Amino acid sequence: MTDFPLGTILGYPRIGRRRELKRAVEAHWAGKIDESELRERAAELRRTARARLVELGLDEASAIPESFSFYDQVLDAALAVGALPERFAGHREQDGSIGLAAEFAAARGDGENAPLEMTKWFDTNYHYLVPEIGPDTVFAAQPARYADLVAEAAADGVATRPVVVGPVTLLALAKAADGAGAAFRPLDRLADLLPAYLEILSALRAAGAEWVQLDEPALVSETLEVSPAEVARAVAEAYAVLGASEHRPQLLVAAPYGAPSIAGWEALVGTPVEAIGLDLVRGGVPAVVDGVEEKTIVAGVVDARNIWRGDLDRAWALLEQTSGLKPARVAVGTSNSLQHVPHDVADEPDLDPRLKAWLAFADQKIGEVSVLARGLREGRPAVEAAFRDAAVALADRRSAPGVHDDRVRARTRALAPADFERGPVDQRVSAQRDALALPPLPTTTIGSFPQTGDIRRARAAHDRGELTTPAYEQVLRDEVERVIRLQEELGLDVLVHGEPERNDMVQYFAENLDGFAVTRNGWVQSYGSRATRPSILWGDVSRPAPITVRWATYAQSLTSKPVKGMLTGPVTILAWSFVRDDQPLGETARQVALALRDEIADLEQAGIGVIQVDEPALRELLPLCARARGAYLEWSVGSFRLATANARPATQIHTHLCYSEFGTVVEAIAALDADVTSIEAARSRDELFEALAGYERGIGPGVWDIHSPRVPSAAEIGGRIDRAVAAVGVDRVWVNPDCGLKTRQYDETVASLANLVAATGDAREALLARA
Repeated sequence: MTDFPLGTILGYPRIGRRRELKRAVEAHWAGKIDESELRERAAELRRTARARLVELGLDEASAIPESFSFYDQVLDAALAVGALPERFAGHREQDGSIGLAAEFAAARGDGENAPLEMTKWFDTNYHYLVPEIGPDTVFAAQPARYADLVAEAAADGVATRPVVVGPVTLLALAKAADGAGAAFRPLDRLADLLPAYLEILSALRAAGAEWVQLDEPALVSETLEVSPAEVARAVAEAYAVLGASEHRPQLLVAAPYGAPSIAGWEALVGTPVEAIGLDLVRGGVPAVVDGVEEKTIVAGVVDARNIWRGDLDRAWALLEQTSGLKPARVAVGTSNSLQHVPHDVADEPDLDPRLKAWLAFADQKIGEVSVLARGLREGRPAVEAAFRDAAVALADRRSAPGVHDDRVRARTRALAPADFERGPVDQRVSAQRDALALPPLPTTTIGSFPQTGDIRRARAAHDRGELTTPAYEQVLRDEVERVIRLQEELGLDVLVHGEPERNDMVQYFAENLDGFAVTRNGWVQSYGSRATRPSILWGDVSRPAPITVRWATYAQSLTSKPVKGMLTGPVTILAWSFVRDDQPLGETARQVALALRDEIADLEQAGIGVIQVDEPALRELLPLCARARGAYLEWSVGSFRLATANARPATQIHTHLCYSEFGTVVEAIAALDADVTSIEAARSRDELFEALAGYERGIGPGVWDIHSPRVPSAAEIGGRIDRAVAAVGVDRVWVNPDCGLKTRQYDETVASLANLVAATGDAREALLARA
């Protein structure tokens, strides 16, 4: 047995510095490379990452986490215990094992077989695949997906620490399989699941792993269907069994994203595990409990959720407080996996050098871990120079021009309650009915249309200076007209311009607002092969000029049907950016909201009568701690209302939400006071309909899961329309996809939208027949 390394991280970005994994996986899906070549490319990516981590100072045995996944870490854990839904059984290998074909089928769907539901990973913008567990699910360990990576690293001379989603979190995040019965909960299967985890641990030890990391973020969340007390009892049961095994590596159980409940902390300390990882950035140092003196505490003092250079003095103080628990050993760690931040600030040649000095991406975070670990090993004087450099950067950030703008702050100080209130709903409904004259069950899409290779190539050529601005804008105008004509031909009622000018729904606004910077290579995995480049919100926010008006008015000039103006809401702009941490989020949200308020006024002045303000991240940022939710909902809902409250009664305000569990925030969705809300429903098996019963505003539960290449039939869509009408009434239902169409291909899009319009037509005829 070996001591836990003095410095470590809980995970590392797995997509590659230039999204190499994305390109390889999508080439495989397109049939351009076979599985063997895909695996070879992935292996080379892993080797490169391990070498980089050793170079950065993670050179102790087990300091490097083996956190690779082809698609999703939760899916990996489910498949490693054999929990593949029966509808994908035909994709198993001949020997019954679960390989990449089955993995990708479960993630993306297969013909008429819908994929696993996808939703947000705790309060992050990462999306995981929701396991389906039933009373009859057969658990059978398939440890090769983890053990092979340990052996691969060992062959290269690197002793890694495999990372596996823990059994309690796996079941707490799972949903009951169809037909399981109302009383069944996946956590009921814990005792049945543990033998599979024991077999996985045994195989990892045989492969050479001295430590294994089991991630249990369920310990810190109060948003799950199971209570913190139930999680605590399950943790005590699970780790009593796993810890008692004689055929296992040493165990690090990590509780990232916040503070574990008191009961959860006590339960975990009471088990035979050797090390516990805590998020001290968000959770703080817990109380002393009996048994902690036998544990190594991996103190998560380096913030792995943002990109700001760390306050090393504060981190050191947290390490000293952790030492006060009198554990067997204190090690330095990150608060959670670094999968939520980009690779390296050095990859950003376009950023202002002064701003770069304030930043720390994944590689710089590892540098902070190494400095603090050296301080523990040799004493703080040995690293005092690094502490001084960090303090100088923090002071410079506080005093730099643009961080504080007196004009912006004066405007937020002057806000009054009336600035957050719109006119009476009944007056708006009447005015919008007269202005828009829409049929029952109006059809629309969420905003974006497929971004073709031609558009991406034109944008890249324009960025390189190889295509003039007039020529580039003509490409965009041609695409807008194509999208408008396509929607007219299909028969949609409220149109969109397709957003070809937008590289990303947040970055586009960041590029046009003061107080933001954008990156060139700051990629972060969103789900599967999809990655985003979160913008950096570093200063006070204002709008120097209109952003969307030109494209919306051009699109509206091409058709007599209403065209939606498309904005990204203040909460989502914050959630999908790296936001300054030197003031309350509510203050920053109000600044963004005022910029959007000005944009809405300009859209109205230009004749746009339908304006959508997307807030897909509203549920995402809901705090995991229940007592913090009230304050969050107050500023998040308030910022949306501030942005939209000044709209005229005849202007129909839409919003859009997707890929989260919305049942807990239905009241907040209503409080947004939007006239129409489109919301993800198809991917989550229509579970939202029950929560929407009695909803009094326009609602568009998504009838087509756009994150799968499947084309839903008109009958499938018609069934969803019928369920929506039964839940909220025909006068309120809109028909739309789950989300924007940017990631889809045009053939899928046209076929699916044609089925959507056909199903709506059938539903309207049925309504007339019943009238």
